[in-house]
Amino acid sequence: MKRVVKKTVKTVHGNSHLQSTLVECGWGATRKKDCYFKRKYESLVSRRGKKKALVAVGHKIIVAAYHVIKNKEVYREPVLHDNPRKQKKQIKYHLNKLKDLGLEINDTGGRFFTEAISARV
Repeated sequence: MKRVVKKTVKTVHGNSHLQSTLVECGWGATRKKDCYFKRKYESLVSRRGKKKALVAVGHKIIVAAYHVIKNKEVYREPVLHDNPRKQKKQIKYHLNKLKDLGLEINDTGGRFFTEAISARV
């Protein structure tokens, strides 16, 4: 198994009030449903840890605010698309995990494999 080494990064010593405010904004942004910042936080938290992920989300917020002010336009959230290849890979992974636990799931060839499970329950 490959060892995961966390990257050490120090923040620049800037305005401590702004830094703490951005972290608070990061917490708020990670609580919103279907938000770009929440997805960014979730993708970073497993690799970096909670606090570093919050600082990174705060940085994303300040960069977005800078561009809103610079270009004088309304903030448009990036479109969130679910990657179908990633989704299929996750389904396959979780099905294998269920088989390892002793639960057999028959693939009916239908569009959603969850329909077969809900019909048996």
